[in-house]
Amino acid sequence: MQKVISTAVIRRLPRYYRYLGELRQKEVVRISSKELSERMNVTASQIRQDLNNFGGFGQQGYGYNVEYLYTEIGKILGLDQEHKVVIIGAGNLGQAIANYSDFARRGFAIKAIFDIKPELIGKEVGGVKIRSVSELKNYVLTEKPDIAALTVTKEQAAKMANDVVSWGIKAIWNFTPTELRLPKDVVVENVHLTESLMRLSYNIRAAQEKRENEMVQQIAAEAERESAAAEE
Repeated sequence: MQKVISTAVIRRLPRYYRYLGELRQKEVVRISSKELSERMNVTASQIRQDLNNFGGFGQQGYGYNVEYLYTEIGKILGLDQEHKVVIIGAGNLGQAIANYSDFARRGFAIKAIFDIKPELIGKEVGGVKIRSVSELKNYVLTEKPDIAALTVTKEQAAKMANDVVSWGIKAIWNFTPTELRLPKDVVVENVHLTESLMRLSYNIRAAQEKRENEMVQQIAAEAERESAAAEE
């Protein structure tokens, strides 16, 4: 029976991979969980627990071999194989995704871009030609891409997702503000940019309130000290 890994652990794996990649570039050979925790702001205990879900990888008294751990986490994340991606929606966001070169280095190859607007058809973005959405079904059935990135409007999202799933795609990268209702065997990763900004806004406000409270407490403490000094 396959071990169930928590969502929180899975969400931390790309961070481990990114930090280890930076260490590789600096030619760091090994690192302890304590040193890694200081860089990532995650406790050393949490790092050991996370990695123990997949076998541990470390040696007591030695730490982790950076190159080996980087490679193994890449395998866990499926980055040792190519994922063929199609982008549906060639607006500003779709074009930004197509132009982001780091995806290809991570094994995510943008193979085709589709849009409904005649003025966009035939143009190239990131070296990939934009095709008419009328060609999408035949392309998916023939080329069998792994992932569909949805950057269409909210109104188009549900139908488009259901269509590509019915044609065989099993993974959706959803950039639309729509909760997709798809079969359980379809993997969906939602990227809600507005919600991310709302969380950022909340954290800004919370940090501001914390600073204000600390300032009030500091002023109150100073006033109390001054009052005590006056009574003496």
